[in-house]
Amino acid sequence: MIDFSILFEDGEALVIDKPAGLPLDRPRAGGDSLENHLDALRFGFQREPFPVHRLDRDTSGCLLLARNPKALKRFSAAFEAREVEKVYLGIVAGEVTGEKGTIDLALSKVSSAEKGWRMIPARKGKPALTHWRVVARKPGLTLVEFRPETGRTHQIRIHALAGLGHALVGDPVYGDGKGAWRTMLHASDLVVPRAGKAPIVAHAPLPLDFDAFGFELPDAGA
Repeated sequence: MIDFSILFEDGEALVIDKPAGLPLDRPRAGGDSLENHLDALRFGFQREPFPVHRLDRDTSGCLLLARNPKALKRFSAAFEAREVEKVYLGIVAGEVTGEKGTIDLALSKVSSAEKGWRMIPARKGKPALTHWRVVARKPGLTLVEFRPETGRTHQIRIHALAGLGHALVGDPVYGDGKGAWRTMLHASDLVVPRAGKAPIVAHAPLPLDFDAFGFELPDAGA
């Protein structure tokens, strides 16, 4: 059993710090997944919690689980209506030009026998909008904060490549897969508004593999 860090908990919601490398769904080839741990995450509740949104296998950080069907429906609607505030940190494999901006590139899914499926920028694709700002720099690397307004598959990963000119470190699909054992993307913050009650607010601290890159963070020691 994975000892998940619980970032937020009440009667209708649970936010866990999902470790990198853990897929949400059971892999076809077998192996561990979040599905295997949902029963243990009931914590005495009648139902297993259910993931409201998606995080890639490699992505660590804030994952919202709903504890009942009504909550799942409300939270899903909030994501759909772009009311949810999502903040990610990613290590870009290059020196990003500029300090902040917005990437507005529609995305479409393509598939080939050689490369499998991936997302590409396409005029007739689904709208995808990501705000970004540089957090810290090192020679050949940039730590970037991403705030996606939409929630397209691989949105931040392809927006980093197509919008900033460099893929994320370790990304085997949009980059060269080098520099890290996984795609360096972390869901650091999540805020979900709720009618009539306080919002869900969660923060996932940077994991050790991010710290190992040694970026000088502006709020370090604050």
